[in-house]
Amino acid sequence: MIVESFMPASTAGRHGPVHVRPIPGQIYETSLYVSCSTRLLDTERYPVGTKFKIWATLTDREGKGRYLFSYHGDAVTTVTDQQAQEFINGLKKGHI
Repeated sequence: MIVESFMPASTAGRHGPVHVRPIPGQIYETSLYVSCSTRLLDTERYPVGTKFKIWATLTDREGKGRYLFSYHGDAVTTVTDQQAQEFINGLKKGHI
């Protein structure tokens, strides 16, 4: 899946100003937060708005509602806007 870093209007109940969410056009709604490596939140390395390709699973453990979980030890893979769109187009065509 492709996700992006962003700064939500409200961070109430959340840690830090930068968060990660799925980009539009995929199976999961963009309102879901992604629990992932803090490396993706490092704005010195990855400016807000950077897109990443990750593996993630939907969960609701810990009684905190639904969110996506990506293993924190996975490699970080950035993608361009064009690569992200090609990925989504592949999903729509059933190639991914």
